[in-house]
Amino acid sequence: MELNKLLRKNIQNLKPYSSARDEYTGDAMVFLDANENPFNEPYNRYPDPLQKMVKEKIAVLKKTDAQHIFLGNGSDEPIDLLIRAFCEPGEDNIVTIDPTYGMYQVAADISGVELRKVSLTDSFELNINDLLGACDKNTKLVFLCSPNNPTGNSLRKEAMLELANNFEGIVVVDEAYIDFAPGKTLLPELEHYPNLVILQTFSKAWGMAGIRLGMAFAGTAIIDVLNKIKYPYNLNILTQEKAMELLDKKVSVQKWVKLLIAEREKMEKLLVDFPFVVKVYPSDANFLLVKMHDAPGIYNYLVEEGIIVRNRSTVHLCANSLRITIGNSEENEALLGALKKLI
Repeated sequence: MELNKLLRKNIQNLKPYSSARDEYTGDAMVFLDANENPFNEPYNRYPDPLQKMVKEKIAVLKKTDAQHIFLGNGSDEPIDLLIRAFCEPGEDNIVTIDPTYGMYQVAADISGVELRKVSLTDSFELNINDLLGACDKNTKLVFLCSPNNPTGNSLRKEAMLELANNFEGIVVVDEAYIDFAPGKTLLPELEHYPNLVILQTFSKAWGMAGIRLGMAFAGTAIIDVLNKIKYPYNLNILTQEKAMELLDKKVSVQKWVKLLIAEREKMEKLLVDFPFVVKVYPSDANFLLVKMHDAPGIYNYLVEEGIIVRNRSTVHLCANSLRITIGNSEENEALLGALKKLI
């Protein structure tokens, strides 16, 4: 892959902003270089623009090298940056699956880039021939989501790698829910696929949705591009501090994941017995997609009961379906109790 042929010309020629913390990164007694307020330490100081300490901890956790990591304000930031770096507005295009996470479309629309949707099969699997057939010389990115949102299933590893082998642009695999699908990450494949980008997040299994911390893993050439065009201090000091604290709680996270998977399996077995449930789709995520008779009506009933799920009935291939996040045992029992009253 020749990255410069994929990059927008203005990004190739861009001279990135150089912040005070880029120019001097060591320790000192007195800092008078960044026009900071000398009072209210430590929050008066700009954060590390490259989040080196956080990346070192993540590198150990993910068994990779820190230079292969980009950290963003949620996964949405690298999604946006990838489009802005590689797609010329009004000229290039992106291909993605349908249904999937809606931010790929939003980010493309904001940048004025065409997004082409390729339907999954009725069993929510990839059709590689259709995906490649939707690509042309101006297709710079293909976005996949595995486990997929809102369907919950993991896409076949072999199919995703076949796409990476046969597509001349960049394949982005969004693994936001990968902690609930042990052994299915593509991270070990990064060294073999220079055109592969993997997105992960701390919002799901790690319970850090509120601090907005997303990750992109890729070869150094792509990571360098993302660092070149991001805002100088894209992750604030509070997010970095909290991440450092929570990254030491790996054992707790493993317990949470185990409990949530057990609750997911329990809910799958119990929901299928309701007479108005048509199908509970298999899931590798922390939610279930459930096809029902009159899903919109059941959604409105649950709102009246103070229980909020997600109505996905208008989404392609998801007619009459609710997406139900797996909560703790008390929350799940509340949902089941409300549904029993409908029988």
